[in-house]
Amino acid sequence: MEFDSVVYKRRSVRSFSGKKVDFRNVLDAIDAVIQGPFAGNINNLHFLIVEEKETIGMIAEHSDQSWIGEAGVVVLICSDDAHIENIYGERGRVYSRQQAGAAIQTFLLKLIDMGLAGCWVGAFSDEIIKENLKIPQNIQIEAIIPIGYEKKKPGTHKPLKKQLENILRWEDWDTERRPTLFEENGEPFSPPKK
Repeated sequence: MEFDSVVYKRRSVRSFSGKKVDFRNVLDAIDAVIQGPFAGNINNLHFLIVEEKETIGMIAEHSDQSWIGEAGVVVLICSDDAHIENIYGERGRVYSRQQAGAAIQTFLLKLIDMGLAGCWVGAFSDEIIKENLKIPQNIQIEAIIPIGYEKKKPGTHKPLKKQLENILRWEDWDTERRPTLFEENGEPFSPPKK
């Protein structure tokens, strides 16, 4: 699939069909993640794959999001900051959060590339889920990703995102337009709208 196509098809899916998810696809998505950038090339991420329906139900309950129970597989993306903090000090914790975010996005894009759907869930009861899944206290749960095949709902569409020109600043915070001598058709250049 073309990269732009994957990016624009990505959406947070919260309704899954009952079609079984092949665990090998989940492994392919994880493999894509570990090809990404890591501070000092230190991969501090771990992936907990949950296929058991009862356990998925427990995660849904302790996330206060019942729709998670429809997922065929749930992946918890976790990090262990100890080694990276030993090398980079307090900044290591920042690097850990940055690389976790990048990994989560790569994971979601790879799911779309394979025809699967997922959602980045950040609201959950850390302590209860850690206890139930025997996750050590020093490990951070960065995100919970329910995975499945989207259950199509008639009339649904991807909500509009902010337009590019509404989120850019140039050179300093007060400058919203790129200062340029170049014009296109007598007008200042602006990026194409999607």
